[in-house]
Amino acid sequence: MKKKVAVLAVDPVNGAGLFQYLETFYEKGISYKLFAVSDNKNIRTNSGITLLTDDLIANLKDHAEEFDALLFSCGDAVPVFQQNANQDYNIDLLSVIREFSDKNKLMIGHCAASLIFEIAGITEGKRLAVHPLAKPAIQKGIATDDAVTIDGHFYTAQNEHAIPQLMPKLLEVLQ
Repeated sequence: MKKKVAVLAVDPVNGAGLFQYLETFYEKGISYKLFAVSDNKNIRTNSGITLLTDDLIANLKDHAEEFDALLFSCGDAVPVFQQNANQDYNIDLLSVIREFSDKNKLMIGHCAASLIFEIAGITEGKRLAVHPLAKPAIQKGIATDDAVTIDGHFYTAQNEHAIPQLMPKLLEVLQ
C-alpha cells in the first residue's frame, strides 16, 4: 500500500527542491498534501512563483496519524528562521515535527531540513545530511558530508541537487 506524505513548504520555498518531490509523488501515485508554513495558503517560491497550498501548518497539528511521512521542503525562509521563530506558524512547525517524530513517521528533507529537525529537538544521535552552511549548528545529531544520509526514519539530502540520489531510496519505503 502506498504511503501518504505531509509536505511542508516555507515561504518562500525552494521550488527546485519542492517540485522534484511533488512531481515524483504525482508520477508514482504517492498521495501527499501540501501545507504552508505560513499564516496564508498563498506562498511563493524563491524565484517568485506563487503557489496555493492545500492547507496551513496550523491545521496539521494532531493529525500525524493520517500520514506516513513528513517532508520539510527548505527555502529562503530558513536563513531568517531565528528572526521569525516566535511566529505562530513556526511554533506550529516545530510542534508538528516533534509530533511526527514521536510517532516514528518518516522524516524527510533536504538542505537545512536537518537543522530544523535539530531545532525541534528530534535529532539526538541521528546521522543527517545537511547543507554545509548549516552543518556547524547540528549539535545533537551527527552532520555528515554525504549527499544523502538515511538513519532510521530520517531521510535527508544535503541540498536540492542531491534529491535525485535520495528519491530511489525514498520511493522504496513510500510505495
